[in-house]
Amino acid sequence: MHIDLTTFEGLSRPAYILEESRLRRNLELISGVAKAADVEIILAFKAYALWKTFPIFREYISATTASSLYEARLGREEFGSPTHTFSPAYTDYEIDDIARCSSHLSFNSLTQMSRYAERAMKANPSISLGLRVNPEYSEVETEIYNPCAPGTRFGIRADKLPTQLPDYITGFHCHCHCESSAETFVRSLSHIEEKFSGWFKQLKWINFGGGHLMTRKDYNVGLLIDTLNGFHKRYPWLKVILEPGSAFGWQTGPLVSQVVDVVEDMGIRTAILNVSFTCHMPDCLEMPYKPAVRFAKTLDENKGEHVYRLGGNSCLSGDFMGYWQFDHELQVGENVILEDMLHYTTVKTNMFNGISHPSIMLAKENGDLELLREYTYEDYKNRMD
Repeated sequence: MHIDLTTFEGLSRPAYILEESRLRRNLELISGVAKAADVEIILAFKAYALWKTFPIFREYISATTASSLYEARLGREEFGSPTHTFSPAYTDYEIDDIARCSSHLSFNSLTQMSRYAERAMKANPSISLGLRVNPEYSEVETEIYNPCAPGTRFGIRADKLPTQLPDYITGFHCHCHCESSAETFVRSLSHIEEKFSGWFKQLKWINFGGGHLMTRKDYNVGLLIDTLNGFHKRYPWLKVILEPGSAFGWQTGPLVSQVVDVVEDMGIRTAILNVSFTCHMPDCLEMPYKPAVRFAKTLDENKGEHVYRLGGNSCLSGDFMGYWQFDHELQVGENVILEDMLHYTTVKTNMFNGISHPSIMLAKENGDLELLREYTYEDYKNRMD
């Protein structure tokens, strides 16, 4: 079916809509950065894992990054290549399978390395092993997303590393960004080099993690490329890897919902939708992140005409956000379009309350709308098995 991608008129049930043209725009930019800076940029499943779209991704990138056995299997089996894998803690019952699915595997601690390095190499003799290091520097302001906050469970500080690394350790993994700018990367890189460049001669690769939001309109792509090329000049033997997640799915499509009721209490009107913030947009409550709503103005307070909070349809009391001002009175059945809802949504959604789950749809470049996945009662029931 064809559909108007501005209003999504004709949809009567909630759906995540991935727009192929927007996705390809991001992929072209990302692949261009990889070529210009001579680095490998790979997709982080923790932000985006819609495997039915992997054929599109494979036109631009060749690898992915995983943080668990299931993600590693997804990369190996559905993307078609072994993953770059990091986990805070591998387990006895999964390490062999994870290693078999991985081309690179990074340990979060020296104890994890000592416990599992030999097993990983036995399970996959061609695997490349690394360590996650902590630069003790991050500009991420939201504590829940700051991987370098005091007391962090991520990575090894420089003062805890041995002067001589084991021969089988060939790389460092370092993640300290979240939807960050190129300028932030410049500052972070100086800390990384200050702390860890003494070990670089012993390495073959370095992974600068995710959070490089290079597809955002105000991102200084030229500065990123120049910074990476400068790093190459200083350390020409090191292969450089970036593994953003949000950058791939950034602004690639909305969550389209419908108004099912409007309630009012103490002068506050809430438009109740057939989607849920806690179930279908969890970052909105965790971050907190307030999404843009198409055809509406974001407000900080309940002032003016046609102002609404948006409420989810779960029984969690806090399943709402606000305020937005529309240019008309909202009517039951009309679409409310929540922008930029393809990254960190489908990978984090849940079926709390047994609420009907939005479908996932692909708006193809030729204008057709393709249903990728529709959820049913069986999906909810099977989670309880």
